Amino acid sequence: MRGAVAIVGIGETPVGKVPDRSSTQLHADAIESAVRDAGLTLADIDLLMTGNSRPRPYLYHAEMVAEYLGIRPAHCLTVNTGGSTSAALIQYAAAMIVTGQAEVAVIAKADNLATGMGRQATIESMATIGHPEFEAPTGLLIPALYALVAARYYHRYAIKPEHVAEVAVVDRAHAALHPTAQFRKPLTVDDVLGSRLIADPLHMLECAAVSDGGAAFVITSAARARDLRQPPVYLLGMGESHPFEHVSQAAELSETGAADSGRAAFAAAGCRHEDIDVAMVYDAFSFIQPMQLEDLGFCAKGEGGEFVAAGHTRLGGRLPTNTHGGVLSHSHAGKPSSLFMVTEAVHQLRGMAGDRQVPGARTALVHTEGGILASHCTAIFSSEVPQ
Repeated sequence: MRGAVAIVGIGETPVGKVPDRSSTQLHADAIESAVRDAGLTLADIDLLMTGNSRPRPYLYHAEMVAEYLGIRPAHCLTVNTGGSTSAALIQYAAAMIVTGQAEVAVIAKADNLATGMGRQATIESMATIGHPEFEAPTGLLIPALYALVAARYYHRYAIKPEHVAEVAVVDRAHAALHPTAQFRKPLTVDDVLGSRLIADPLHMLECAAVSDGGAAFVITSAARARDLRQPPVYLLGMGESHPFEHVSQAAELSETGAADSGRAAFAAAGCRHEDIDVAMVYDAFSFIQPMQLEDLGFCAKGEGGEFVAAGHTRLGGRLPTNTHGGVLSHSHAGKPSSLFMVTEAVHQLRGMAGDRQVPGARTALVHTEGGILASHCTAIFSSEVPQ
């Protein structure tokens, strides 16, 4: 499927606290914006793919959104692999398009975690991700489960906390250049490590705050993409990996499925690490970005923190990463947070990222993860027609 499909439209809603919009309304806003960006209409959509809402779950979520929009697509699909959902859905849409079952696919996710759920409901929701027999009874919330992984990673590779804190600092520097990012005030390493400890070794500024917001994008065949309004962003290759579901069942906590998904994506794309101009690597918690950079092959195991601290992920660095501010500073509305990584990659490859533009960016890697590093998906995109 290398180069067979392309993203031709993107749409984003405001992020942060958006109290006047429900999850459903945010979905509609993002979809309408993406379709308009592509120069299409809602009636052109014949495949609609969503992830469910946490505050307002529906049994048939994609069908509900289609109903709300007043459209009747031939295919609707609701999928949940957590933060990896956005990228994973791309290859499902691509398969439908390549096999002729759909022509115009829209992937959309939105939620209002910041204003749509009270404190108690949020805490209770965060406790449901653990294994019902072996984890949930202990009262472990999501930050504590990630902290277990962080503790193992820090111990095995003698990771320096100040190197990991730099992830949050770089994210915030990039977010300061994004006009709609949720958090834009500059940070220092001392700010990060001096913030309240949430779950040892994770500090508050190393954990993503919840947000409202949503995004959507339109995918179609490369042939049709050539006749539409925006320059196409071609899918070169993808890979998925699902090594476990629950932390208590993981064979090893200091390695992630990014190694497998990244290897498959690079093989499918037919490109090398040095070909990547800009990357988006999921970072709802600071330490998982260097872990995944290592497993994706951009640096050796245990050297991800040094890679970030050396400035390689900053604008102007060897691998500008999360140029929109990442999950830590742009927004974290749950599953939609990874979709903003895809839309940012499109902004970069179109050359329309403004002050945060990576000069001459032609190839982008997006890596997303879901659960507690349970599901991984890597996608590689290009602004150029594959040869």
